[in-house]
Amino acid sequence: MRVLAVGDIVGKTGLQKLKDVLPYIIKENEIDFIIVNGENAADGMGLTEKMYKEIRGLNVDVVTMGNHTWGKKEIFNFIDDKHIIRPANYSSNNPGKGYEFYECKGKTIAVINLIGRTTMPVLSENPFIVARDIIDEIKEAVDIIIIDFHAEATAEKIALGYYLDGDATIIFGTHTHVQTADEKILENGTAYISDIGMTGPKKSVIGMDVEASIKRFVTSLPEKYRVAEGKGMFNSCIFEIDDNTNKVTKIERLNK
Repeated sequence: MRVLAVGDIVGKTGLQKLKDVLPYIIKENEIDFIIVNGENAADGMGLTEKMYKEIRGLNVDVVTMGNHTWGKKEIFNFIDDKHIIRPANYSSNNPGKGYEFYECKGKTIAVINLIGRTTMPVLSENPFIVARDIIDEIKEAVDIIIIDFHAEATAEKIALGYYLDGDATIIFGTHTHVQTADEKILENGTAYISDIGMTGPKKSVIGMDVEASIKRFVTSLPEKYRVAEGKGMFNSCIFEIDDNTNKVTKIERLNK
């Protein structure tokens, strides 16, 4: 089985790049299961129902979210759909689900969404404890466990990788929008990468307009961020899973 994880969709440029590239990637690499992080799709903050349907229309199996889950109010119209999940360590009374089960090629796949707490301005429960509780509850019922850890701090991501090594099949990071070159298979078999990158404007500061971003740093004034325009880029990772062992045998980073 081949799983494709696509980095944070940023704005209209990111969504258009996804539309342009994803069908080719699926065909060229014989992809079986697709996860896309969509929390920045709508002007860099949130996800609209129209965009969600467009993403799902590209044969995407799961849309994960993050700190901008509630960025667009209409999210409440579709947050309970089976194919979208928000961080599982959000408050338990929040709408939506933090994980869900999917069937692919005779395998049961659990996808879990988590949000980090280090330098992340979102009140959330401890992702380590929540992840452990979920895995202990579901591990006998699933073949494959995939985690999108939406976190700022690389150290927090790496620590979670080692903490869940052997329990999760794949742990990939999102949120920082810069693809890291640290993909690896840990000693107990979990495939790990700190961040799969971004699908959005290529000439940008993590998706935002360059001049507006520079002005914020130069003047220290609260210049409003705006999504950059222009040519898009597509970051993702392909994880190849052995059908007999349910372990990842190969990780390939893509940058289109």
